[in-house]
Amino acid sequence: METHTLDPLQNPEMSDAQWQRLCGFGVADSVAAGDYLFRSGDRDYDLILVEEGEVEVVRDSLFWIEEAVLARMGPRSFVGELGLLNGQGAFLSARATEPTRVLRVSRTELRRLMAEDDDLCDLVLHALWARRETLRRGPAALTLKFIGESSSREFLALQRFAERLDLVHKSVAVSPVEMGQHAKLGVTAEDLPIAYIQGEPIIRATPGLVADRLGLSYEPNGDEIVDLVVIGGGPAGLAAAIYGASEGLSTVLLDAVAPGGQAASTSRIENFLGFPFGVSGGDLIGQASLQALKFGVRVYAPCEAVALASVDDDLLDVTLADGRVIRARSIIVTSGAAYRRLNLDRWPDFERSGIYYAATQLELRQVMQSPVVVVGGANSAGQASLYLAANGCPVHLVVRGDDLGRRMSSYLVDRLLEDPRIQVHTGANVVGLDGGDLLERVHIDRVGEVDARGLFCFIGADPATGWLSSLDRDPDGFLRTGTDIAWQPLAHWQRLGREPLPFETSTPRVFAAGDVRRGSMKRVAAAVGEGSSAVASVHRALAG
Repeated sequence: METHTLDPLQNPEMSDAQWQRLCGFGVADSVAAGDYLFRSGDRDYDLILVEEGEVEVVRDSLFWIEEAVLARMGPRSFVGELGLLNGQGAFLSARATEPTRVLRVSRTELRRLMAEDDDLCDLVLHALWARRETLRRGPAALTLKFIGESSSREFLALQRFAERLDLVHKSVAVSPVEMGQHAKLGVTAEDLPIAYIQGEPIIRATPGLVADRLGLSYEPNGDEIVDLVVIGGGPAGLAAAIYGASEGLSTVLLDAVAPGGQAASTSRIENFLGFPFGVSGGDLIGQASLQALKFGVRVYAPCEAVALASVDDDLLDVTLADGRVIRARSIIVTSGAAYRRLNLDRWPDFERSGIYYAATQLELRQVMQSPVVVVGGANSAGQASLYLAANGCPVHLVVRGDDLGRRMSSYLVDRLLEDPRIQVHTGANVVGLDGGDLLERVHIDRVGEVDARGLFCFIGADPATGWLSSLDRDPDGFLRTGTDIAWQPLAHWQRLGREPLPFETSTPRVFAAGDVRRGSMKRVAAAVGEGSSAVASVHRALAG
């Protein structure tokens, strides 16, 4: 977002009627030249409507670089970006260059605007999103800077967190023996990864620490009771949250890592309705996350739920890992599943430096042009193999079963067998790993030892339901719902005068959708359908 060069999407021209309606959401204020309307680091700030005068948007000076003026906003323009919708604190500053008259639109009023005025909602949302995308590529990215070893699992976790939440940031890989200017701050290789927030270092940074500093962690709001808590931010969870919020339910979405689930790590989804040329999981989740913000969903990540309890016949408590509690009238569990691992020596060693559970651009950068091994026999393994091969990586696809088409779509099977860059090994297993600090070789029982800079593991997942022991689960841990519930304490259903609703678990007003539910199809489109359908049952339960 360079000075003077905002395009019409970032700085839309409004009609008189649109401007008057927009001003109706604001409160008038006057500021002198040099006064700040908000500063970087402010936890709460407003959308600023410039009525007269000029406001400049500034990336504050950092210890290694002077401030940068990113844009100047004149009359009938507004100052703000996407963080206003997701609760993020300000990472830029805004100050008046001359005596200026403005109107301040609070976050509460901005959410009301989004809910009540479709025309203004589209105009403002497009502008905020376009500004965020431009800021990601400019000097504003230095306000959140990650430093770490390229092969570090913790460094990758920070990058994945920031990319999933679409945060403006910059990542720089360093060698432990070449710390450069960072060593001057007294930090060492043992302190990696480091997150610089407005130039201030957080050593041994984690997504949770960064989220706390950015204002993205859940903060209880007095005695608030929300209508719906959705636990898990994959396709099912995002769909549930969007439908719930769009239909008037106050909605909170929690994810232990960041929105997206396994779908966000899928390089290309080719059988999703409406995308004849395919869509990456990252793009699909990114648009869904933006849609959630549009409808007022409060998204918190990383935010792990660790306990669930009924308070009485009408309320439920969700306890978070840090001890905070969210009280809700209904819950939809869409927590998905955890990646399975191969039981091999040195597997934990190489999880930091060569083993991956996703194949996106982030992982591709670690193995570009190098040979890799993909393990798995379902669609995700096939899609990953094609993506890696198309980007210059020779691929060994290892499938335990003898029939490649048993769990994989036929269009993928055909493309895999036709691709000369991919060697398919059926009836095979990975039996060993080798290398120094980095993965260098993989041993396949039917082939022998092959060179591999990365091993991509897609052998399924276990449902993330260990914390839900009070709910009825099948022997594999998947949640039973509706008529599938195996045991039903009759007393609480008799009090309600009904049987479990579709997608409802053995605890009233607690629902399950997506991969975590017994009998689900384990497909992105099916998860979206389940998440939205579960909301219909939520309405019925709350109405009763």
